[in-house]
Amino acid sequence: IRSSQSSPAQQLPPNNPFRDFFEQRSPQQRPQMGSGSGVIISDEGYIVTNNHVVENADDIEVQLNDNRSYTARVIGTDPTTDLALIRVKESDLPTIPLVNSDEVQVGQWVLAVGNPFNLNSTVTAGIVSAKGRNINILQERYAVESFIQTDAAINPGNSGGALVNLQGGLVGINTAIASPTGAYSGYGFAVPANIVSKVVEDLLEYGSVQRGYLGVSIRPLDSELGEELGIDITQGVYIADIMENSAAAEAGIQKGDVVIAIEGQPIRTAAQLQERIARRRPGDEITMTVNRSGEKIALDVTLKGLNGQENVAASSGSGSVFNRLGARFSDVSAELADELNIDGGAQLTELGAGLLQRETRIQEGFIVTTVNDEPVRNAAELQDYLQNASGGIMLEGVYEDAPGKYYYAFGMDR
Repeated sequence: IRSSQSSPAQQLPPNNPFRDFFEQRSPQQRPQMGSGSGVIISDEGYIVTNNHVVENADDIEVQLNDNRSYTARVIGTDPTTDLALIRVKESDLPTIPLVNSDEVQVGQWVLAVGNPFNLNSTVTAGIVSAKGRNINILQERYAVESFIQTDAAINPGNSGGALVNLQGGLVGINTAIASPTGAYSGYGFAVPANIVSKVVEDLLEYGSVQRGYLGVSIRPLDSELGEELGIDITQGVYIADIMENSAAAEAGIQKGDVVIAIEGQPIRTAAQLQERIARRRPGDEITMTVNRSGEKIALDVTLKGLNGQENVAASSGSGSVFNRLGARFSDVSAELADELNIDGGAQLTELGAGLLQRETRIQEGFIVTTVNDEPVRNAAELQDYLQNASGGIMLEGVYEDAPGKYYYAFGMDR
């Protein structure tokens, strides 16, 4: 997978929003090129790769092993797991099946397949040297790191490539290396296939990842912390704090509890807990076992969304116009509308790879109040208008903390 990125275009002047509707980039600006790997998971052209491979890309080119080349578009991304789903216009492509990564064992042989240093279709072999590894490489606030660690040689360009077992099943997506030099030094890390499967399903069905949250602050338990807290166990996840009205609070989880199992499966590290929860959606029910002052207690927990919602978002499907924009919008509250003296609007809450990022300088927090001179009072109205729109689009709106109106232009046919 090759991606290119140019410098962002200048914002259009508000006094003449449709003049030079699509800005020309300076000839001195040279696009930045990057490359990575990917995995075809559907014969209809769906490909999984890393978010950092396609992030901020203007153009994405996919070259197959037989040298066929395609232009790809981003279906959706999840920075919290560093995964992205892209698609090429082709059918009957060879695919790879995903395996149950929970069944992967430390010590089993695996192969890393990818394009390191732009060397097409390189295969290296090694073993799974650890599971549930957290290396603090993802900078997202709610990042989920529970990597499969391998000593198969992984280098720059392997990002987004396949880690497979000896039967050819996808164990994980190669994502990172631990190296003081930037090249292979002994260890590589892959996102487990079970997380990959969940992210892909969500992006296709809902248009964004639907993640359940417990609403707790946690600390990994070890002998030192156990001694400090007077806890006679050394494995598990210590609940340091609980958010008000969270799923954990409503289930009766208490500060000081130690999570030791979910659905009967042992939980020994914080990474394992994060992975198990990340594979669930708002509204899902799980049985969590905690150690409370030496007593094992099973609690039924109904997970909530990040904002406290108890259900998944309305399905927007893989063809949602918001997916093409690379954006998520929410309704503006009545209180905020009154404060800004507007009749409502659609506020940009998440910005990823897509038309808006490529073509404009729009920022998260922007509130769309008008699209092509048509009023926008909520996110549904914006989606309805854009769903069948073509040609030039002009968004007009405001920011909470900036005076005046802002305008952003882009083309739906690009």
